[in-house]
Amino acid sequence: MSTDDERAERPAVPPRTRAELRAAREAEAAREAEVAREAEAAREAEVAREADAVASAEPTPPRHSSGSSETVLPTPTPTPPADRADDSSARPARRASFEALEGAEPADERPRGKRERPERPEKERAARPARAPKPPREPKPPRPAKTPRVPRRTSSGAAPDAAASAVSPALTDATTSADPASATPRPASPSRRFGLALAAVLGILVLVGAAFGVVSLTQGPRISAVQVDPSHAIDASGSRVILTANQALAAVDPAQVTVEPAVPFTIDAAGRGIGIRFTVPLDDETTYTVTVADAVGAGGGPSSTLTTSFTTPASTMFLLNRSDKDDKIFATDLTGEKAVPVFAADKINDFRATSSQLVVTTEEDDGSHLLVMDHDGSNQRELPLPGEGFVSSVQVSERGGLVGYSYSDRELSDTEGRASVLVTQSLNDKDSEPQVVEVGDAEVSVFSWQFVPDSAALLFIDFDGALSLVDRSTDAGVQSLGLAANIQGISRGTYTAIVERLDGSVVELNLADGSEQPLAASTPDYGVATTITPYPGGTLRHIVARDEIGIPTGQAIIRVDDEGVATPLVEVPETDSILQACASPSGQYAAVVIAPDMTENPYDEMLLPLPTKMETHLYDLRSGDEMVALTGFDPSWCQTAPRF
Repeated sequence: MSTDDERAERPAVPPRTRAELRAAREAEAAREAEVAREAEAAREAEVAREADAVASAEPTPPRHSSGSSETVLPTPTPTPPADRADDSSARPARRASFEALEGAEPADERPRGKRERPERPEKERAARPARAPKPPREPKPPRPAKTPRVPRRTSSGAAPDAAASAVSPALTDATTSADPASATPRPASPSRRFGLALAAVLGILVLVGAAFGVVSLTQGPRISAVQVDPSHAIDASGSRVILTANQALAAVDPAQVTVEPAVPFTIDAAGRGIGIRFTVPLDDETTYTVTVADAVGAGGGPSSTLTTSFTTPASTMFLLNRSDKDDKIFATDLTGEKAVPVFAADKINDFRATSSQLVVTTEEDDGSHLLVMDHDGSNQRELPLPGEGFVSSVQVSERGGLVGYSYSDRELSDTEGRASVLVTQSLNDKDSEPQVVEVGDAEVSVFSWQFVPDSAALLFIDFDGALSLVDRSTDAGVQSLGLAANIQGISRGTYTAIVERLDGSVVELNLADGSEQPLAASTPDYGVATTITPYPGGTLRHIVARDEIGIPTGQAIIRVDDEGVATPLVEVPETDSILQACASPSGQYAAVVIAPDMTENPYDEMLLPLPTKMETHLYDLRSGDEMVALTGFDPSWCQTAPRF
């Protein structure tokens, strides 16, 4: 017969936080091996608690034994009813865990001390000494929720996590009403989780690809990448802009492509790429916009317009300055305010520049030396010459990677030695040897020569007046182009040379097929030019005015555009002399070398003798305005050294 209704109401258990409950579960789980012993201690604590409840219900004060410090309650310890004992034995783990949690005092709410216990019979105390319940551990911070683990079963059949079952009634009912293994879901294996994650990623990629495909079909082609080198574009012709689309394109007609500002170009398109090649160098500090209209995918669909823009940097140039001390080559901007010396030597005869290198000839007592270096003067190396001798008329081919020069042996006589033979040599191969140009298996002496821009071909006139063309990149041999007195210049990007024939006529010679036509006179006509320098968009013509007996009365540089309209660019009096005129690679600027006050300006004693004082005047060819005058000569824009 149960006596639960006759017992006084138990004191309410103080509310516990989630952290305290978790700490209690962890403490109980750590003492899994002592479950049975803790269960008996819990039952003793229950007996003491029921005695406390009875004492609190009766107003009779407790008696104190004279020889003991413990408080003894007079109420005898009641014996648990049989049915209650049976219930406890049926579920020892749950009961022990619950009783332990009720008897424990939270560390932050109750002070620790000796508990009051009722006296027990001597035999019971001797047989089983009472053990004080262990204080609970300090609560730990809450952890994120985890997937429930399947509890392991002990030999008695009870789940070890009894505290968790006692604290959470809902969870206890769920886990004790059926087999624990079937009540708690088993977590997915690692291999299954990996498979699910992989499938999710692949699904997302498929969706993204499909979305992009839909966008492409509905919006037409788009630019995915652009390749361009603006710095190289202002120094040489042949630079390219490559547009890469996000899909293969249908055939692109040149009429679909426009470039602003306008500049001549060619195109080649294949697959996803469209290449726009500029046949002339570009202007500096200019923004160019390339547009491809009505671009369509190879599979059809809507059309779109592809557009990109890029900006070119400011131009720079190199100048040679001779002095009584060391001769120096300067790198400068077009204002002259940022000029810095990059190379110095006792005697510098000539130099030329590519987009990345300088080629310099120095003069020594034993002859000439040919040096190659970076633009800042570093990484110098000397190129071997055909022998001990002298070098003049140095030129470079940017596209062919070659240097060419006229060479003469130091020991030269009417019967021995080589005089003014034409030599070429690679700038990129450090082990290359000089190659002398031959015509009919014989080394040829040249009177005048020039590299054809944007190629490895050379146009030259030998001592007999024969005009010939040879391409160093092929084995085609020498092509004869008749007789000529002088080579005035070769246009960039057109493969057309301006040549003076032996009869004094000036013609435009097509080097590709050998055809020619007279050079049209300018409007107005300023007379016969002593030199003609082509540039993209026109020519610069050096005109010398003379009196009746042939004495110069003045000189001028005349700018003549492609339509033949002539405009004076610079004029000097009879006291000065124009030594050289050339245009920047794109034809945006002009450099004119002037020797002032010739009567008080003596010549030096170099292999190429020139006045000791020379100035380089820079002009804007579009407006005709002078920009600045710089000390020095032989600007790197010019293809050849001054010819005086």
